[in-house]
Amino acid sequence: MDFEPSITPPASPTVLVWSFAFAQGQFLLPGDDAAPTPGPLIDAQVRHYLGRLGGLDAWALQLNEAPDGWRKVPLRNAMMDMPPWHGGLAGRAAQLIEWDRAHRYCGVCGTPTERLENERARKCPACNYLAYPRLTPAMMVLIWRPGQVLLARSARFVKGNYSALAGFVEAGETIEECVSREAYEEVGVRITDLRYYGSQSWPFPNSLMIAFTARWESGDIVPQPDEIEDAQWFALDALPGIPPRFSISGHLIRDTVAALMEGRQL
Repeated sequence: MDFEPSITPPASPTVLVWSFAFAQGQFLLPGDDAAPTPGPLIDAQVRHYLGRLGGLDAWALQLNEAPDGWRKVPLRNAMMDMPPWHGGLAGRAAQLIEWDRAHRYCGVCGTPTERLENERARKCPACNYLAYPRLTPAMMVLIWRPGQVLLARSARFVKGNYSALAGFVEAGETIEECVSREAYEEVGVRITDLRYYGSQSWPFPNSLMIAFTARWESGDIVPQPDEIEDAQWFALDALPGIPPRFSISGHLIRDTVAALMEGRQL
């Protein structure tokens, strides 16, 4: 489904719209539907125009309460069941609403900020400080060696589930340096042959996940205390529970394992 991003609502709005709405920190879905459906624009306390999805206007909305006929669902759960274009816009909407909430006051002088009409920003009328929606870059890497991939889990994961390594980029660090550092810090191994896989905007919270594959070079697995509950080498045909495909980790693991099993070069 085609999406045309925009900041400014059109002069001729569509009668039906896509509402990516939130109330009390949770995503809103109409009735028993598993994904948003076109309908009249909901009356909301905060609105951000997103653009047009499939020819219909799309809005990010913040409400105090769920309106009649709508139900609250944790965003992560909702994204697991939605088509990719709905999940992507739901994540975008969540990040915009949180940015707007967190920047109502200037971080420099404390003055109430004002939303600009011609760009996605809030401006301080006193010191002219501009606050734009910001993303935090984070790396993800699936380390492999012939016949095996390295997967790890933290205590917050669903029991029995493992994933690729991940971590946030630090100030002054390149993404490549971050991957090497995190691999050594989290599991004690050195890597080589770093290959870019893809990226995903991820609203938990406000991250841009940048995924790679890398070949194991040296080192035995030593999980980082307080970060990694367990890490192991898994045979390609004996994987544990892994994330679903709504997240880039689910794609990264499945696609890499398929390529290794077929003998394709990464």
